[in-house]
Order: sequence, then structure tokens, then C-alpha cells
Amino acid sequence: MRQPLSPSATAPPPVGTLLVPAVLGTVYDVPPPVTPATGAPQLWLVDAGVHRAVAGRYAPATLDAEELTRAAQFRYDDDRDSYVCAHVALRRLLGAYLRMPPRSVAVSRAPCAHCGGPHGRPVLPGDTLHFSLSHCAGLSLLAFATTPVGVDVESVPEPRTIAETADVLHPREAAELALLSPAERPPAFTRVWTRKEAYLKGCGVGLSDNPAADYVGSGPVPTAPDGWTLTDVLVPEGHCAAVAIRTPAGPD
Repeated sequence: MRQPLSPSATAPPPVGTLLVPAVLGTVYDVPPPVTPATGAPQLWLVDAGVHRAVAGRYAPATLDAEELTRAAQFRYDDDRDSYVCAHVALRRLLGAYLRMPPRSVAVSRAPCAHCGGPHGRPVLPGDTLHFSLSHCAGLSLLAFATTPVGVDVESVPEPRTIAETADVLHPREAAELALLSPAERPPAFTRVWTRKEAYLKGCGVGLSDNPAADYVGSGPVPTAPDGWTLTDVLVPEGHCAAVAIRTPAGPD
């Protein structure tokens, strides 16, 4: 079952629902978003091929100094354009949610869940809005919620890549993939990987944690760790995506 997700979604998705992100029409004139409902993440999809020219013009007045420095460090134009489009869209959406100029939004880092250092998940003043950003190959996915949230989008890899990374899966997930045909294995692996990374980003640890420690499943319905809701996201063919949101009573 597929249930469209609008920027004004008011209820958490049913288990097994494939969320459909809103497609951002322009990065310079975003619609005024409604504050997300508890347990209902709002998702936005950004195509760098559509927005690269406009985002490039708006970047100097929208991104902060650190983001502009990071953008200048990319070696390849496509990578730089993807980064700029994603972060211009992020700042303009944050500005719309928070009712303030995009460049004035102060983004900091929560303490790391492992070491306490200042490199945990990104946080905003007041802790009333949480967000996550992922981008790959010109496609960006952004999530906003009232509790910690993580999102990930990935291209479906070649079978050779899967063989090289199989040891990062939970033993049950590895066993599930081993039963699939060669043609079924790449998309199933990517479903697992995006679910894991979305969850770990939501926790604020990312891939510094052991991705094999938690079981999220490779089938059509994710298995969420305790205290979290994990949902697949509909993205263009050749990609997989997922979003993880902490339930109000869930642990950090």
C-alpha cells in the first residue's frame, strides 16, 4: 500500500506503508510547511538536475561559511551541485518551518552518544524541530519531525559491491539475502542498508556504530528497533530510501 505524504500530514503512517515524499518545486520559493505531527515525519525530495542552476545562484546568500567552504572542496561538479542543492533546500525549508531567514538558522551538533564529543546528530535551538538529510547521485531526501529522525537514500549497487559489504549485516539479514536470486539481492541489500543508516543517523551515531548489531529486515516491511518507527520511502527507480523516527517514549 502506498500513502502519499503531504507537507501537512497529521498522523503517523500505518506499519508497512511506503511513504511518498513531497517533491520540492523550487529551492528559492518553498511552500510554508505545517509543523509535523507527533510520529509523522515530513519528507521532501530534491533533484539536483532540476535545481542546480538556481541553487548555485542562491548559495552565497543562503549557506553559512562552513557550508560554502565544504562546497568548494568537492572535486567533481556533480558532487558539488548535489551538495549545494541539498543544503540550500535544507536551509530554505528550515527557515520556512522556523519563520526566520534561512541563513540565520543556527544548526549545531548534539553530544555523541558514544563519546560525548560535539559530533552527534544535527540539532536546532529549542529542540522542537528535528531534521535529517541524505543525498546521493544528484538526489536528496530531507526529513523533518518533532522527535529525532534519520533518513537515508542510496543507489542500488552492483552485485560485486554487495559481496564486499555482506559482513556488515545482521546474521539474520545475511541469511535472508543468501536465499534470494542474484537479481533480487541488490535491491534487498539496499533496503536493509538504508533502513540501518536511517536508524543510526536518527540515534546520532551514524556508521561509527556497528551496523550488524541491529536487525531491520530485508523484506517489504521493516523491523524497527525498540523505541523507533522505521518506514521505507518511495524514490525514483534504481534507488532505495528509508526514514527512522524516535517514538515519543523511546530511548535516546
